[in-house]
Amino acid sequence: MPAASLSVSDALGHALADKRIDILRQIGACGSISQAARAVGVSYKAAWQAVDTLTNLAGTPLVARAVGGAGGGGAQLTEAGHQLLAAADAMAQARGAVLSRWQATPHAGPALARLAVRTSMRNQLPCVVERLTVQGQLVWVHLRLGLGDAGMAAAAVKGKALTALASRITLESAELLGLQPGLAVQALCKATAVRVERRERVASAIAATSSMAAPSSSSSPPSGTHRLLAKATRVVRGEAGDEVSAELVGGLQMVGFAAPGSGLRAGSGVVLVVEDNAVVLALVGG
Repeated sequence: MPAASLSVSDALGHALADKRIDILRQIGACGSISQAARAVGVSYKAAWQAVDTLTNLAGTPLVARAVGGAGGGGAQLTEAGHQLLAAADAMAQARGAVLSRWQATPHAGPALARLAVRTSMRNQLPCVVERLTVQGQLVWVHLRLGLGDAGMAAAAVKGKALTALASRITLESAELLGLQPGLAVQALCKATAVRVERRERVASAIAATSSMAAPSSSSSPPSGTHRLLAKATRVVRGEAGDEVSAELVGGLQMVGFAAPGSGLRAGSGVVLVVEDNAVVLALVGG
């Protein structure tokens, strides 16, 4: 039975800003999953997760594992694995050349980096990691929305909680992404995962948001619900729910759904409710 063909476009379709390719490269160099994990600075489990993910995307085995022997077995790249590394190197060089040409421009550089991620998720928000809270095998990644100078000034007036978001991911995923405070990331969220509610009173909404965004004690996991104040800019009514486009503090845009017959219209004050397990993180290519 012929081996499946290598899908380079699927395996390398996103920015190469995570550690998966580095793990694959280290496996090729040292012939060991455990040594590759140590070299890249992740756990053995995270290294295998990276290999499994790349294999799924490539559509063919990238690593062959040898069992037993005097050295206790090992791992080596398949021909497809070597081809994928060569393609990754070529793409990195080409991408670096393009970004170096445009990165000095105020708008094109950041846009090009963020466009490296292609997804069906309509909500894509630039963020900065503020801190990480580890609870067993889970990590809460606390985020601050990337608003720019004008947006940060507005947020300073209306309250920091209005710019706070979080994502709940596994410890292995946090390792593979190399998350740390100050790192620029993208927060991705499906529109159907954002619940839009009418903002009856701004003061009470701000109080609720501040309460939900407050840091939790080290003995219990952080709250999983975050509320962002916004203003509806467009409402499309539907039997299953009203689709609401809204503008956050600082001008960022999000899309969510309100209950059918919500009565919301452009200009209505709203609260966007997001659960941390609905927020996916992606690294900004550079």
